[in-house]
Amino acid sequence: MARQRGEEPKIFPGVPIQGFLGRPAGDGPFPAVVLLHGCAGLGLREREAWSRRLSSWGYVVLAVDSFTTRGMRHTCDRLFYDRVNDANGALEFLTTLGFVDSRRVALMGFSAGGIAVLQAVQLGAAEALMKQKFQAAIAYYPSCSAMSGEMAVPTLILVGERDDWTPASACRKMMERRSGKGSPLKLIVYPDAPHAFDAENLKTGISSFGHFLQYNELAAKRSFQDSHVFLSETLGH
Repeated sequence: MARQRGEEPKIFPGVPIQGFLGRPAGDGPFPAVVLLHGCAGLGLREREAWSRRLSSWGYVVLAVDSFTTRGMRHTCDRLFYDRVNDANGALEFLTTLGFVDSRRVALMGFSAGGIAVLQAVQLGAAEALMKQKFQAAIAYYPSCSAMSGEMAVPTLILVGERDDWTPASACRKMMERRSGKGSPLKLIVYPDAPHAFDAENLKTGISSFGHFLQYNELAAKRSFQDSHVFLSETLGH
């Protein structure tokens, strides 16, 4: 509303959060990816496995920790809406780094982080208020039930057919009700894959908050390839 009046919105101090930054060798400027963890907090999957993977593809990686400085352990029993602000704050931070190409930054998240990804780039929502914009988004097994499917940037959703926490069926229904507005949205469903199918530490399946989580090697490798191709196509790298 302030910008509609020709004014700059007032900046209010938020809660400081921390992140882990990885980068390729060289001077850059490099494209970048902001990573949002799931409801259990930042783990080795995001901080190490995904950071190494994305850096090897030529991307600067900022894995955001939304919980530690807030004294939070998990949000698996509720939604935590500040995570959209965390994502945009991470983007603003990356634009201050000389080795980052601020015109080529993507947002990626897992489960609850995937929900935040879709909320952050949903057409006409929070993204409309931001000066700096993400150029692409990838959501691993998010909940699609409350989403319009209208995205401001090219978006990729990856989910497993056997996911009993964030069902693929909800994402299919979202795709069906899309109006056609906004940027391209692609949904890929991996057969036989449950929730958290890319988490190598879950080779033995576990139950978490009444839901089944397990690594699926085939789905994981396919998702890595699909993510790599998508980032190359959308960020031009």
